[in-house]
Amino acid sequence: MRIFRSATFGAARSLGASIALAAGLVASPAMAQTDDLAAAIEADYDGYLAPLFVHFHKNPELSFLENETAARMAQELRDAGIEVTENVGGTGVVGMLRNGEGPLILVRADMDGLPVVEKSGLEYASTATQVGQDGKEYPVMHACGHDVHITSMVGTARQLMAMKDQWSGTIMFVVQPAEERVGGAKAMLADGLYERFGKPDYALAFHVASVLPTGVVSAAEGIQYSSSDSVDITVPGIGAHGASPHRGRDPVYIASQIVTGLQSVISREIMPLAPGVITVGSFHAGSKHNIISDHADLQLTVRSNDEKVRAQLLASIERVAVNIGRAHGLPDDKPVVVEVVEGTPVTYNNVELAKRLNGVMKRDLGEDAFTEFKQQGMGAEDFAYFVADELGVPGYYFAVGGTPPEAFEAEENGGAAVPSHHSPLFKIAPKESVTLGTHAMVAAVLNLAEE
Repeated sequence: MRIFRSATFGAARSLGASIALAAGLVASPAMAQTDDLAAAIEADYDGYLAPLFVHFHKNPELSFLENETAARMAQELRDAGIEVTENVGGTGVVGMLRNGEGPLILVRADMDGLPVVEKSGLEYASTATQVGQDGKEYPVMHACGHDVHITSMVGTARQLMAMKDQWSGTIMFVVQPAEERVGGAKAMLADGLYERFGKPDYALAFHVASVLPTGVVSAAEGIQYSSSDSVDITVPGIGAHGASPHRGRDPVYIASQIVTGLQSVISREIMPLAPGVITVGSFHAGSKHNIISDHADLQLTVRSNDEKVRAQLLASIERVAVNIGRAHGLPDDKPVVVEVVEGTPVTYNNVELAKRLNGVMKRDLGEDAFTEFKQQGMGAEDFAYFVADELGVPGYYFAVGGTPPEAFEAEENGGAAVPSHHSPLFKIAPKESVTLGTHAMVAAVLNLAEE
């Protein structure tokens, strides 16, 4: 693992914390008391959060291995005066801000990066590498904006601490690992999150969105994100010389037939008006030109907006893959193996809560700052586990615009396309994203925890 804590980290953090407590947080209440929350948040970004964002961006870590990020977040929350518990569900961090009687509100931010080489051209671009859980070394990049989320959480905590006279209740800050593996929320719940810290009355989170312009927030009154399942398919073969294919069973050819056959599930088995995606993101086999390998490995991502469709897709994938293997002569003792290795259900916003907080966004941020949420792909979120039906926790998840409007105008006029999430070119406007995300989150919490 790459260790990125610098020799000056402790001193710099202590100095930063002292300055913040002596100046930033003294100024913030006064500003908040004059109803200028946006100005208070902007001042805190300029005076404290900006270098914190750059630190997180330059030093991303892989899922379930966010040790340094978790340690920094734990210290930031402690410096803000919050009670902190570490190592919840692995690297997860929980901060409890208690402020009298009132609701328990979960505020969540995910913190993991992705195995991507950053090519954004930013002066603070990541050059980090890290050894993954599989023992291999990977480049790591915050290619999905989780650095925005955790920086904003620190900003939210600092503002709420400074505004304790304006709300009552308890805030549970959840710093979650492994959202990119859609496993971190589940791991924290399995480690007794709600049993140890209390079942929330509400759960809140946001995601910065490159497809939305800065200055805009958006949330659905219902489905916010799709389900996602990661599926591994192992195609056995019978190895042979490339010049004698008849003496073996070629797993590359069989796996290729599976790749094309799976698209018939979408086009011919799923109702046309029911969204569904099967994408083969990885295909690995063989080692040399003239050797027929003895296996091929496929990795799929599967998306839907309905749990029945989700189950149908997964069952059909197994049926198609296994039977294509049989059709090509694989023996019964060497069948194609299909395994769902990780997944998350559809993320739904509680309708009543969404209507309430969407109204808060329009009121506190301005009518022009809120736009109707429209899915522009089938992204997924394991926030769904925190608000699963059986838990009875109303959830509200919103999107925050991260791309300057002029970038969209340039794209429309033939310029460079706005990079998508998970792209090595991904970049957002940090100040606009962090400050608006913080403002929206604070507004939501204040509404739910009004005295």
